[in-house]
Amino acid sequence: MSIVGLALIVVGGIAALVTGILILVQAFKESVLWGLGSLLVPFVILIFVVTHWSDTGKLFLYNIGASAVLLVGSLMAGLGAQNFPTN
Repeated sequence: MSIVGLALIVVGGIAALVTGILILVQAFKESVLWGLGSLLVPFVILIFVVTHWSDTGKLFLYNIGASAVLLVGSLMAGLGAQNFPTN
């Protein structure tokens, strides 16, 4: 079970990273201030996603899904590691 968990961690992590970068690219396409604000100020990227939902909504939902896959993979890997013999 831990190998499947590790695979989910890798897939979910890469997908979350890619979608996060794509949202950031959309912020920089809108303006440099949106891009810098999204990088440097907490929660500005969430405000950007809400105010530009037509451009970023699908990416945001993919990011949420990828984060869920990452979380499930982490739980599976952790539970699988508990059942491993330590000898």
